[in-house]
Amino acid sequence: MSFEPDEDQQELVALVRGVLSQRADSAANRRALDSAERYDAELWRLLCEEIGIAGMAIPEEYGGAGFTLREAQLVLEEIGYSLAPSPYLGSVAIAAQAIVASGDRDAATRLLPAIAEGSSSAALAWADPSGRFSPDNAGVRAADHSGWTLTGTSGFVLDGATADVLIVIAQTPEGPRLFEVSDAGAVAREDSRTMDQTMRLATLRFDATPARALGDADPAVLETVRALALAATSAVQAGSAARALDETVAYAKQRVQFGRQIGSFQAIKHRLADMHVQAEIARTASRAASDALAEGADDRFTLAVIAKATCSEALEQIASETIQLHGGIAITWEHDAHLIFKRAHSLGQLFGTPRELREAWVL
Repeated sequence: MSFEPDEDQQELVALVRGVLSQRADSAANRRALDSAERYDAELWRLLCEEIGIAGMAIPEEYGGAGFTLREAQLVLEEIGYSLAPSPYLGSVAIAAQAIVASGDRDAATRLLPAIAEGSSSAALAWADPSGRFSPDNAGVRAADHSGWTLTGTSGFVLDGATADVLIVIAQTPEGPRLFEVSDAGAVAREDSRTMDQTMRLATLRFDATPARALGDADPAVLETVRALALAATSAVQAGSAARALDETVAYAKQRVQFGRQIGSFQAIKHRLADMHVQAEIARTASRAASDALAEGADDRFTLAVIAKATCSEALEQIASETIQLHGGIAITWEHDAHLIFKRAHSLGQLFGTPRELREAWVL
């Protein structure tokens, strides 16, 4: 099976990459990291209003463009390739899709149109106290006393410091389920220091915070949310791996040693070839997972786990080779190699390491 984009999807990729190449170069990304939002708000507005990326995989009935996860996956790849800090992963690809997966039409009607146009951002509080996706051990408890309230703490919340829509996985007597915080301003938020500065994580603290239950207490809903998060993260990893490969190949063609381009040395060729294979495997695994989720295939959960584990290992290996083959320049602040290296390690931990994922699914 081929997962290559069709003609329309190729146009989408070219359009997104064209904007990002002009507005999200190395200098622009560093300026964005120093801003209050920690991303380029003007670039985000442009991508949402002119291209409509925020509504890509949101159904038309909820104000979205009605495309599929395939198109959203391609956008995530391009965001990963650009290394640009962006709320797309946390707000659109994870939190908004969790709202869709809940099956709660009222919540979707109220919340998704603003997310789809980019005027509102959302965050999903998913981690248990150990930082893992384990709804049965969630650090937030829900109590129903003439209305639901949430109490507890959740860390590692992507874009949780600024999101105006907060979705939370919390424990109930009937089991874990999704909740929408009624008043996001009532939640205590604390920015977390991150290795990857392009990712903004926060710790959220709830103290009898009013909330609304989303959908039913169905374990399948949370499994779908997890699979969507794994597939989305793998797409960013695949895009970043492609960027690292391209940067390293270009450098190998420019760097001269002993009177020759280092890319002409056989040992370097072999290492570049191995990087290329890893990048292609990562991209294929990620696209296979998004395709399975879009189709509702029986093996969609397994493919999402495979994609995240595969892409984590591939990006870590490619990032390491990028550092090695660039030499001393790669460990300078001015070079983007360290951003790739940090992203590899940070995303490799998010939603589970390759070992944890494989052990959980006995792959």
